[in-house]
Amino acid sequence: MKRAAQLQPLSREHHQGLVISRHAKECANDVEEIAKHWTALTDYINKNMTNHFKVEDDLMLAKLEPYRYSHPQVAEVIDQIADQHNKLYQLIESQSLSAAQVQELGSVLYDHIRFEERELFPLAQQILSEQELQAIYDASSKNVKREEENR
Repeated sequence: MKRAAQLQPLSREHHQGLVISRHAKECANDVEEIAKHWTALTDYINKNMTNHFKVEDDLMLAKLEPYRYSHPQVAEVIDQIADQHNKLYQLIESQSLSAAQVQELGSVLYDHIRFEERELFPLAQQILSEQELQAIYDASSKNVKREEENR
């Protein structure tokens, strides 16, 4: 399924996360490598993704919530996204760092992004109205919007 134009800015933000997390999954057991990957992962999540998560939670998931009982897949996706977000935040709260923790955070982030791209976004495209999708686009960060997408 082709990605709706209104969701493409969120997909562009995901691209950077896929690159960072893929590299982190291969983190060597070296203090400098651990610090480098940990910083890249936590900066991406805490700084770059704040608005992204807000758009997903407050607009996309909130608009899908009324379909929880009429579309069983919606309930599964919403619950899995909530679990994944909780796991990401638990992992970045860790006080001691190891290569294994960096690799785990990289894997959880990578899998989360893939799940959203493969499950959440197609579901949103199928169920949400053009107006709801446009609200998601409008709330997306300006730096990932392209000129030709603007209407």
